[in-house]
Amino acid sequence: MSNKPIIVWFRQDLRVRDNPALFQAAQSGEILPIYILDDENSKEWKMGGASRVWLQRALEDLNASLNGCLQVHVGNPLDILQQLDPSEIHWNRCYEPWRIARDKEIKAHFQDTGVTVTSHNGSLLWEPWDVKKKDGTPYKVFTPYYRKGCLSLDDPRDELDTFDFTCLKTDCRPFDVVQDEKPWTRSILEGWDVSEQGAHNRLNDFLEDGLRSYKKGRDFPALNSVSRLSPYLHFGQISPHQVWNTARFFAQTHQIDRDIDHFCSELAWREFSYSLLYQHPNLADVNLNQKFNAFPWRKDEAAFDAWTKGKTGYPIIDAGMRELWQTGYMHNRVRMIVASFLIKNLMIDWRLGERWFWDCLFDADHANNAASWQWVAGCGADAAPFFRIFNPVTQSKKFDPEGEYIRTFVPELANMDSKYIHEPWTCPSPAKGYPRPIVDLKPTRERALEAFKSLE
Repeated sequence: MSNKPIIVWFRQDLRVRDNPALFQAAQSGEILPIYILDDENSKEWKMGGASRVWLQRALEDLNASLNGCLQVHVGNPLDILQQLDPSEIHWNRCYEPWRIARDKEIKAHFQDTGVTVTSHNGSLLWEPWDVKKKDGTPYKVFTPYYRKGCLSLDDPRDELDTFDFTCLKTDCRPFDVVQDEKPWTRSILEGWDVSEQGAHNRLNDFLEDGLRSYKKGRDFPALNSVSRLSPYLHFGQISPHQVWNTARFFAQTHQIDRDIDHFCSELAWREFSYSLLYQHPNLADVNLNQKFNAFPWRKDEAAFDAWTKGKTGYPIIDAGMRELWQTGYMHNRVRMIVASFLIKNLMIDWRLGERWFWDCLFDADHANNAASWQWVAGCGADAAPFFRIFNPVTQSKKFDPEGEYIRTFVPELANMDSKYIHEPWTCPSPAKGYPRPIVDLKPTRERALEAFKSLE
């Protein structure tokens, strides 16, 4: 029998339960679990600051789950894997263009040397190449993609059994860190349990407290009606199969129909984003609707800086941007509002907003982030029309009527009367230290619409 290790290469699947690569590798013999931080092949798609904070905690939790046997490396995966001299390699597939290219090179290299390399699906409910129209072409619109495409295929598989822990190779090197501890590191993690069990606790809490009001409540940022599972799904601390099956079973036993369908469609939007990225590798850089290539974006560093810092003078915008900076997360309704403001009222290129989110979000997901920014900009697949311009004051009054969300993240307005909190510049006694609006909404809306007309 060979003494060469059977390697399980963890990537965006930092869990021991329902992990196809880990489960299959354990059937073959003694396994060596590794993680490689690849800042070489990723280039401009290196993990952002917030993601690295989450990654460090997730790796520590995974290492504990693997009885301290996880090896963590930093460098070029091909070089590292060659040094480890494996007999087999197992990994769960990633779908970012740079990872696909890298993995093809690695697989070809080892197959030429007689090493078995096996990839598995551990991150998506449906593979991008499996969801196609009858003519074999990919879907460009979400609803038929989900209703006619995904739901016509086999149901997502059941959760896999736990792998055999006795198969772990125990003579491992000391665990390395990929993120240094800083004061910001500790503060941004407050309120998060970055662990595999934490992911399941979060799902269970949502099902008990948020699912029944999800369809309507998910638009109100002060309510506990969203799952907040996106970072856990991105890093694979819970699989989409576990979320789908657990949520479906809960809804069935509690007779919740409308809200579970809406929640599952949101899981499918994540799948749709990956399908778009697979079909359009430049999704984060190139407008899907090419007429937007001629859009007259403005360069306004002062306005962009005010937006990033949450100092635009519009409370719902500033609350969202500060939530992002302080927690590594932003409520989905607010994400749409702040993106619309940047793209349409400030007329700043959506790609700058996408990159800011990439650095600040725990759930900085290449596919979701790019697809969602293009959706708001009106240049993406099945996008909201450009002329749909969110009015931040109207949105604030509708979805945060008493200003609870605003007061949480904009302390300058904590004591302001609800009558004025959405438009604090109208208050006879303006809040000390809070800025006036950096732009007027009506003329900037008209300016954006005129710019859009120029494309026709």
